[in-house]
Amino acid sequence: MAINQKDTITHSDKPGNTSKFVQENKKSLAFIGGAIVALVLLYFGYQKFYLAPRAEKASNEMFKAEEYVAIDSLSDRAIKGDGSYPGFEKIAEEYSSTKSANLANAYLGGLYLQKGQYQKAIDALGTYSSTGSPVIDPLVLGMLGDAYTELKDYDQAITYYKKAADKSDNSFTAPLFLKKMGLVYEEQKDYESAAKAYNKIKESYPTSYEAAVVDAYIARAEARK
Repeated sequence: MAINQKDTITHSDKPGNTSKFVQENKKSLAFIGGAIVALVLLYFGYQKFYLAPRAEKASNEMFKAEEYVAIDSLSDRAIKGDGSYPGFEKIAEEYSSTKSANLANAYLGGLYLQKGQYQKAIDALGTYSSTGSPVIDPLVLGMLGDAYTELKDYDQAITYYKKAADKSDNSFTAPLFLKKMGLVYEEQKDYESAAKAYNKIKESYPTSYEAAVVDAYIARAEARK
């Protein structure tokens, strides 16, 4: 009687059988498993022995640049340093991937804006990574809106003012950037959108400073529709 080949297939030979796969690929699996463990150890080593010391050093060196901002924000010492302490440019470059470098980019963006160096402001602010701060994050987005406004790139300015207003729903930053967005819409002669931005201030943030003066802006935009 002919033997049916199907009857000779054992359970361990069936496709997808885990134990047979493991036996045949033991060396490969060991290599992959070892590589994963090595990567995990490398990551934590990088965090502990490389990033942590750099972050501490950056934080220690940053205080002098912050002092110079408080004394005179137009002084190059905050940006370039004073010979003994680094400025924000060096901190942002040398201590990348640290919180201090991230904050240094926010400072640089604001300082470049004040000095009228709008593209440099965009470059610095564009490298800032969101931290979850309800104040700094929307302010960075708003400063990007300011820089694009100065460069007359109004579409980009509106994009960033909207992001800034949406980023943190509070009576301090949101109405400020809604007002700036309205002004840019007026510059584009889009008075309907400007009126909507101003009205949102009045409706959503009635206790804000901007709400106290926004009626005049609404009236102007409505009259020009």
